[in-house]
Amino acid sequence: MKTLVLKSVLVVFLVAGFTLGGFAQRVIKGTVYRDGKPAAGVTVEAHRGSNSAFTDFDGKYEVTTDDKAKWLRFTFIDESKRIDLTPESGNEIDFAFDGKIPEKVDADLVGVNLKSLQELVAANELDFMNNLSMYGEFYKQKDFKSAAEPWRVLYRNYPKSTLNIYIHGANMYEHAIETAPSKAVKDQFVDSLMRLYDRRIRFFDQKGYVLGRKGTAWLKYNLPPAEDISNEELTSIYKKGYDWLSESLKEQGNESEIPVLVLLMQTSKSLLSLGQLPKEDVVNNYDKVAGVLNQLEKNKPETEGLADAKNAVEMIFGTSGAADCESLLRIYTPQFAEKSGDLDFVKSMLRRLGRAGCDDSPLFFEASEKLYHLEPSAEAAYNMARMFVKQENFTKAEEYYKKAMEQETDQSLLEGYYYEYALFIYVKENNYSEARNFARKALAINPDNCKALMLIGDIYAASARSFSSDDFERSTVFWVAVDYFTRARAGEDCMADASKKANAYRSYFPNKETAFFQNIKEGDTYRVGGWINEQTRVRF
Repeated sequence: MKTLVLKSVLVVFLVAGFTLGGFAQRVIKGTVYRDGKPAAGVTVEAHRGSNSAFTDFDGKYEVTTDDKAKWLRFTFIDESKRIDLTPESGNEIDFAFDGKIPEKVDADLVGVNLKSLQELVAANELDFMNNLSMYGEFYKQKDFKSAAEPWRVLYRNYPKSTLNIYIHGANMYEHAIETAPSKAVKDQFVDSLMRLYDRRIRFFDQKGYVLGRKGTAWLKYNLPPAEDISNEELTSIYKKGYDWLSESLKEQGNESEIPVLVLLMQTSKSLLSLGQLPKEDVVNNYDKVAGVLNQLEKNKPETEGLADAKNAVEMIFGTSGAADCESLLRIYTPQFAEKSGDLDFVKSMLRRLGRAGCDDSPLFFEASEKLYHLEPSAEAAYNMARMFVKQENFTKAEEYYKKAMEQETDQSLLEGYYYEYALFIYVKENNYSEARNFARKALAINPDNCKALMLIGDIYAASARSFSSDDFERSTVFWVAVDYFTRARAGEDCMADASKKANAYRSYFPNKETAFFQNIKEGDTYRVGGWINEQTRVRF
């Protein structure tokens, strides 16, 4: 019994000990000022504090209390002032007994001259002018080694004098990086270049523009061959670059530089493949980047590298793995509910869904109908046609295909409409002549359209049986069909299929004996008549 009591008492003391010691210790420190200067002789006490402090000539104090403390008291001779403590107060608290707390002096600006170029020249600052002249002359001669020391004087001591300090400094650092004798030296120069970009933002702003340059340089000089770096290191490099490029796009908007846009998409794709970025972010980045490029094409179509950038961005996004149907539908369905009246958004969304093969989804059908009501254009009519094909409403599909072809002025789009409509009436209506006519219209725009050539070859091969009651005349149709398959082989997308069909249909050519009785021989020119009416060459 006695043992049990002792154990119980021990437990009580242990619990009490834990309770008494349960509050986290809090050390509060700072500086006390009077008349804008550090104040000596001020007593500082904290509620629940274990000590008090008496300030010396530097005005600094430090007191210890706990996280339940409610106030600090400052006493000078016989006058006391108190401030309340809150969780937001922090543990560094400066206090002005009277007057104001002076602005903090930035340690790295001690001894630094923040005058502009005009002010320095007007003041006849000889140190600045001499170093500016020396560095400028050496820089012009591309003698970066000799330019470095006077440049550093300007960079350290006159950081607001001229923007050229940072422009020329970046060029010199990049030269040093590219000629560095070792990776360690290269890394040091890369770090210096990053700090230069930060200092440029600090003194000359242009944050969005400079962050774009910073992110681009960071990725350029930190991405070695894949076999030389771990996934963790690679992720860290990409994340830094991605953050700077993203912030640059946010700040610059339509003024973003083309390399920044392309590199942001490439970095998004890389982080997705590393499992560090969700598909939604890649799609959203694509929408932002494509929006800027489209605006640039509208306002400054002559911009150098614009077409290549658009192609690169489309390729990167298309191969990123984020552009699959499931992801796009998950992302765009709630967005469409909010922005269904936004014409540009609906157009962009439909293009994305179409490329990803989502054109049989309810969202695609609903958005197509909405687009046609918002803007009854060729593109809207085309989307409506495809929608009705999916729904097997072929009468309506034909109606909207014709509207699309009547209204479209972009020849590359019109080429596609012609081909697709030709395929539609060939497959759905077996209308050989009409299908060929529209395939020919596509070829009139682009004679190398291998799909249109293949389609005409298929039309002729399919029509041979009903072309004539004469066996010889039916077999001559395959000469023309093979002509088209042979032409189609030049197209990379059609090469394999065209070769296969050309070889297969040669077995249907007329034989020599039959041709002998028709008084024709190999190599002769021959016209296949009827609705086909095409000239070809005799082969066996």
